[in-house]
Amino acid sequence: MNRRGWLNLCCRGCAAAGLGALSGIASAQDASYAVPHRFQRPDNSSEEGGLWAMMDREERNMRRSALLVRDKALVDYVQGIVCRLGGEHCADVRTYIMRTPHFNASMAPNGLMQVWSGLMLRVENEAQLAAVLGHEIGHFLQRHSLLRLRDIKDKAAAMQVLGLFGAGGAVGQLAVAASAMGYQRDHEREADRIGAVLMHRAGYTVSDAAQVWSDLTQEMQIRDEGKPEPSSTSLFATHPPSKERQETLTRMASELPGGDRAGETYRARVQPFLEEWCADELKRGQLGQSIALFTRLLGSSPDDARLASFRGEAYRLRAQKDDLDLAWKEFQAVTQKPQPHPRAFRGIGLIARQRGLRAEAAAALRRYVELAPQAPDAPLMTSYLTEMSP
Repeated sequence: MNRRGWLNLCCRGCAAAGLGALSGIASAQDASYAVPHRFQRPDNSSEEGGLWAMMDREERNMRRSALLVRDKALVDYVQGIVCRLGGEHCADVRTYIMRTPHFNASMAPNGLMQVWSGLMLRVENEAQLAAVLGHEIGHFLQRHSLLRLRDIKDKAAAMQVLGLFGAGGAVGQLAVAASAMGYQRDHEREADRIGAVLMHRAGYTVSDAAQVWSDLTQEMQIRDEGKPEPSSTSLFATHPPSKERQETLTRMASELPGGDRAGETYRARVQPFLEEWCADELKRGQLGQSIALFTRLLGSSPDDARLASFRGEAYRLRAQKDDLDLAWKEFQAVTQKPQPHPRAFRGIGLIARQRGLRAEAAAALRRYVELAPQAPDAPLMTSYLTEMSP
């Protein structure tokens, strides 16, 4: 495995070894615990200090990654949520958004926070994003990764793994890292409890914590015919069983009522990035999951022509059973909207071309090129038009 594969993969196991410990939290009702003060950097000669030093080096590599999202407004927005959750620890946390189409967030011992675009596409409001970030901060505050490292008997092998961290890539190796550095289930339960309390204190609706994990679990259970199981599901191998987790989070939400979801705020912030994030989602190749995702998102944004177009494209690419008919119907509906999405005309054109409907194909592809002349595939669509000319 290359260096870049390990940072995304192993950070889940080495999250936040560097901050002070909290007292034990027996239940969500125990919301009076004291968040520890900022932790002093450990000596580099110590086991923990060596881990910090390695992550400092790899953080410098991350800043040069081609997958790093460099939009300051978006990064500041997510960092603001981290600060609401983490309090005074905000000063020690640096948030990086990586353009990677899987659901993941992680925190390293030196305060490096990674948030993947696949996570930001899937959550529907600020509270759901806060639920995931709060969970990671829970690991951070409890120093779970340091405990995990000490559990590994072969320390030389463990340090070799940790020394291979790298930024943003090799997402197909997720299962390897989840197996090597996964937290214990008790740690995951504890992180859920801490995250719920942090959410409540920050003014978020705790019930969204259960919702975001429920949505993800349902999505990951979908399999396309002939497709292997997505490796990203292995990230949850050490988490509590889904039913138990949802029941626990739902109970905590009843014990910690109130709060805000900030749905409109969140949607406004991510709107400029949804086009590329949806396109990246299709490239994962798990089209059944993508269809389920776009369908769920359309439930809260039924008039979003972009989401409908991407769902149609997922049907077209999958092409199983009645998929092409479903895609055709989806694309046609989008073209009737006040602001139709160009991808709908592209989809109609490609399906019509495949079915030998030359006139309909030419009209749709011509409209696509008119609406999206700078699209990367515009020259290819233009060549199809030339091919269909009398």
